[in-house]
Amino acid sequence: MEPKLVLALFLFVSATATSEYIRPSTRKTLDFSRPSKSSSHPQQVHISLAGDKHMRVSWVTNDKSAASMVEYGTSPGRYSNIALGESTWYSYLFYSSGKIHHTVIGPLEDNTVYYYRCGGGGPEYKLKTPPAQFPVTFAVAGDLGQTGWTQSTLDHIDQCKYDVHLLPGDLSYADYMQHLWDTFGELVEPLASARPWMVTQGNHERESIPFLKDGFEPYNSRWKMPFEESGSSSNLYYSFEVAGAHIIMLGSYTDYDEYSNQYNWLEADIAKVDRNKTPWLIVLFHVPWYNSNEAHQNEGDRMMEAMEPLLYAASVDIVLAGHVHAYERTERVNNGKLDPCGAVHITIGDGGNREGLAHKYKNPQPAWSVFREASFGHGELKLANSTHAFWSWHRNDDDEPVRSDQVWITSLVNSECFAENKHGLRKILMGP
Repeated sequence: MEPKLVLALFLFVSATATSEYIRPSTRKTLDFSRPSKSSSHPQQVHISLAGDKHMRVSWVTNDKSAASMVEYGTSPGRYSNIALGESTWYSYLFYSSGKIHHTVIGPLEDNTVYYYRCGGGGPEYKLKTPPAQFPVTFAVAGDLGQTGWTQSTLDHIDQCKYDVHLLPGDLSYADYMQHLWDTFGELVEPLASARPWMVTQGNHERESIPFLKDGFEPYNSRWKMPFEESGSSSNLYYSFEVAGAHIIMLGSYTDYDEYSNQYNWLEADIAKVDRNKTPWLIVLFHVPWYNSNEAHQNEGDRMMEAMEPLLYAASVDIVLAGHVHAYERTERVNNGKLDPCGAVHITIGDGGNREGLAHKYKNPQPAWSVFREASFGHGELKLANSTHAFWSWHRNDDDEPVRSDQVWITSLVNSECFAENKHGLRKILMGP
């Protein structure tokens, strides 16, 4: 064969088969032995979007009398604005959290660097607000944990130019050991204090104790998301908008059937979406619906049965999930079959968790599965304009950033699918 033809065939086979990459060995949980700080010193600082042109700053202090105050401005050391917020704390068996502060700042200018400090003292932090228009870039990594691979993933993300971090569940892997929420907050602070982190819950956030503790209390206390700003009654599901994207964060571990609060909220949220303003519609949740890995098979089937028809009718472009500790990308798919009007599903639960990777895949590879590999890494989603986005997956590859999978994705908003699906969406929203 001609060399070019041989190369083309090789690339085609590589793109449609399970990768044979030989991965390095696992890494140990990180050691967080650090010097003690003043009780009023802000710790675990992270930011999140909080409605149009506003940002929520969250942090923890050991001093229960510390003020929930943020000073901020556009010049280092010069704070022209002050915002006051709220605080909470929780106890969990023999553990008591520090004072957890949440303060909303704004209105803020788009695509602008702000300098801020928390509680009237401590170090100065720097954040950058997202742009108001395309292009906009998201870093994506789920199932992070606190291992050496987690640190490698965070180091790689820090090298990319992104505007918002999306995390589809399983943050700290505290699993009832509450001090691990504190060490996780310290681990991610360098990144999470500089760019907004938008997260949803996974199974490791449940931490419920029958008759003693409801689920998700530590998660909800520490990682408050803009649920109220998006008309939701629960921190476990919400939506937000960035540049030309409407992003919906759903809960795999709260009720999702058609009679549930989450489903009713989702219907109302989708009905408000203006695809002229936000041509991209993206959804995140923890448990994947399309998964050819042997791990966690069929766990998302009931949620998929309840919600996929609504997402399909809404012409969702991309669905991002975690839970399976590996990477997989599909073609556009719906109802278990290839469908040009369905969403592209991406599983990216490979952030670095302590449980290791899910190595075994089902064979033969389903027709809807384009690329799959059990390696730690992260994804980057760049919305270039209203019609085209570039997705890439970056394998950690023993500390060297490697772009192992990439694809251009075209939005459904200008397709025949969008026009056809709108009729179906009206029927669902109007009901019987």
